[in-house]
Amino acid sequence: MPQESAITSSVPPDFALDARAVARGFERAAGRFDSAAVLHREVARRMAERLDLVTLKPQRLLDLGCGSGADLQPLRARYPDALMTGLDRSAAMLAQAATRTPRWRRWLPGVLGGSQTAVVQADIARLPIAPRSHDMVWSNMALHWLPDLPGALREVQRTLRVGGLFMFSMLGPDTLQELRAALVEAGLPGRAHRFIDMHDVGDMLVEAGFAEPVMDMEHITLTFASPADLYRDLVDTGSLAALAARPRGLLTPRARQRLDAALLRRLDDGRLPATMEIIYGHAWRGEPKQTEDGRAIIKFKRGGRR
Repeated sequence: MPQESAITSSVPPDFALDARAVARGFERAAGRFDSAAVLHREVARRMAERLDLVTLKPQRLLDLGCGSGADLQPLRARYPDALMTGLDRSAAMLAQAATRTPRWRRWLPGVLGGSQTAVVQADIARLPIAPRSHDMVWSNMALHWLPDLPGALREVQRTLRVGGLFMFSMLGPDTLQELRAALVEAGLPGRAHRFIDMHDVGDMLVEAGFAEPVMDMEHITLTFASPADLYRDLVDTGSLAALAARPRGLLTPRARQRLDAALLRRLDDGRLPATMEIIYGHAWRGEPKQTEDGRAIIKFKRGGRR
């Protein structure tokens, strides 16, 4: 698998992620992820509702950042004849995904009319996939973990056929606003991520060569019985602090007490709220406007003289 640097310097320091730290978080969470990923499943359900309005019937579908593979089964039920690939960087997550797919479906395309499903370990920013080879790319709650989102969007655009669909969800700027405010109050800055605004993501899609991007967002509020339950949920879903410029080391007991107290001051009816801003988007692969070496493509239509 291609190697990547731990830190990407092309984004502001308060957005830049340590790719190795992201990977470690998901490797460690793989065994507990499915039982904790309530938000991921609900967002996947809401994404699937949007597919009801799409007439495209993909022959090849890529689940980008598939994690434990939970979305592959409902996607296969919706598109039973499609050849599907689940791609993720985490080997431990892919081991979970592989157990969801009967062995004969993984390796024998077309057996008894069934679809083929493969799982692939790779870096989303360097997809080992041929250009214009897929009709649909689906990505649920993965893009906000990428150190280089614009580069990844260009890779997605490259893999789609003309007329292909990219549908995704990701976290937005209001995510975990209660925790981020509590960290500041407790004197613990630099330990929470910032997330890219929906409008900026739309601009990135256009710059990557997508046509007709459609963006919307909503807030989903989770509640927890205690700060400890919130921390446990973040660990079990692999959502650990992975800022490139984050402080290293664990919190001291005294710092943890300050953070707990700041969070407890935010209780609502005895529960600790955790706001999640969910960004939804879809866009299409349009006709190319330039060649791979940068030359503009100009089309002429043959017509009669007037």
